[in-house]
This record gives sequence, structure tokens and C-alpha cells, in this order.
Amino acid sequence: MSLKIIVCVKAVVVGAPGGRVIRSSNSCELNPFDRPPLEAALRMKEEKGASLTVLSMGPPSCAFVLHEAIAMGAARGILVSDPALAGSDTLATSAALGAALQKLAPFDLVLFGTRSADGDTGHVGPQTAVLLDLPLVGSVDLIEKKGAGLVVERTLDGFRESFEVRLPAALTIHPGFSEPRDVPLAGIQGAFEREQVETWSLSDLGLSAEQVGEKGSPTRVTAISKADRRRKCEFLSGSEEEQAEQVAQRLTEWGLLE
Repeated sequence: MSLKIIVCVKAVVVGAPGGRVIRSSNSCELNPFDRPPLEAALRMKEEKGASLTVLSMGPPSCAFVLHEAIAMGAARGILVSDPALAGSDTLATSAALGAALQKLAPFDLVLFGTRSADGDTGHVGPQTAVLLDLPLVGSVDLIEKKGAGLVVERTLDGFRESFEVRLPAALTIHPGFSEPRDVPLAGIQGAFEREQVETWSLSDLGLSAEQVGEKGSPTRVTAISKADRRRKCEFLSGSEEEQAEQVAQRLTEWGLLE
């Protein structure tokens, strides 16, 4: 029996806008950490005949990430989009994705990236799995089918770990899982021509505005700004003892040493 796989992807902000984030096709791209799970699913589709759906949340202008995944080989794209979702933190995002996954059930496997390139929390995959009561293994870099389940492996803290996982399950895929494929030119036109991307609103998911967006978010990002990376290099002269004294003096002046 072929696996029914769903990959959750995100349109991430390119660069720091210096204020409230407004996501659009001009300011965003497919999260680079979502490419490895997409590649893992595409390989399972090619090798084992799995079906592949991609799921994302965002404004209509960010549907391009789903078209990109379809151009690579996904069969279907679902965009969860509603004005009430604006301002959703990771918990509210997980609630919306979880409701969409319940609507897409039954499924066998849900794949996530380890984190996003903009928020960089790594919360959404684990939180969504917990909300759906799915077994989860994080940072997976090897997936093999075994009987009615999977054997997955990862390297963590210098140890190689192997897990037998029952299905349905959720995995986050390590960035080093594989080299993601390029988007084939032949698939781009077809991905935009065929009506393979559906848009679901909160009413479609049975959610209220109080459960998502700023009302349903216990945390809030007030602004994003570029980090100041200005550095100054200074060579110290003198003996080793004199150089050590100069370092200690500077650290004391900067308030880093008492």
C-alpha cells in the first residue's frame, strides 16, 4: 500500500523589513529548510508510489510556494488563508495546520522542516504533532519502510539513533538529509495552469478567529530588524603578559569582566 504523505511548507521573509512583516511573492521564498522534507517525500513518491500533498498557511500571494512544490512533483496543494490568521504565532499556526491535517485525514506521514529561516523557532512541527497526538521524531536523516511502519535514523549529540515508528506519524527532516532537486522548467507552466491549489478559510476548518491570529497567540513578534554586524579588528602588541593585561582591561571597560 502506498503512503499518503503531507509536507508542510512555509513562505519565509527574505531580508528584514524593519517593521511588521507583510508576506508577498516579492518579499518571500520557499523556506530552504522545507526543501529537504519535500525532497524526501518526492523520493518516496518515485520509489514507492506514495501520494504527495503540500500544505501551507499564509496570504493568497504566497500560494507560489505550493505551485513550486507541484512543479517538482507534488500532486496537490492546500493553502490555509484567512485575514483572521494575520499575526499568528507558532501555537496559532500549529492549530490552523492541525485543523487542516484533520480535514485531510486519513494520512500516513506528515513531514516538516526542522525550522524556518525567518522565525527560526523549530516549534511548529512538534507542536502540530502534539495537537494531533502523532508520534514524532525530529532531525531525521534516513527513512526506510518496514512492514506497516518506518525505521528512521538521526545523529544527535554525537550518537546515532534508530527508531521504529508506527503510522500515522510526523517527522522533521534534517537539512542535510539530501540535496534538494531544482524546480524543472517543464513543470513550472503546468503547475500554474492546472487548478491544483485549493484555498481553505477558517470556516472550512471549523476554527474561530479567537483561536488563531493575534487573539489566539500568546506571543507576538513586534518587529524584525537586521542585526548589527559591524566589527573592529585590533592587533595587540607587547609580551604575552602585556597582551593579556590589555584584553582584561578592555573586557572590564565593556562591562564583561569585573
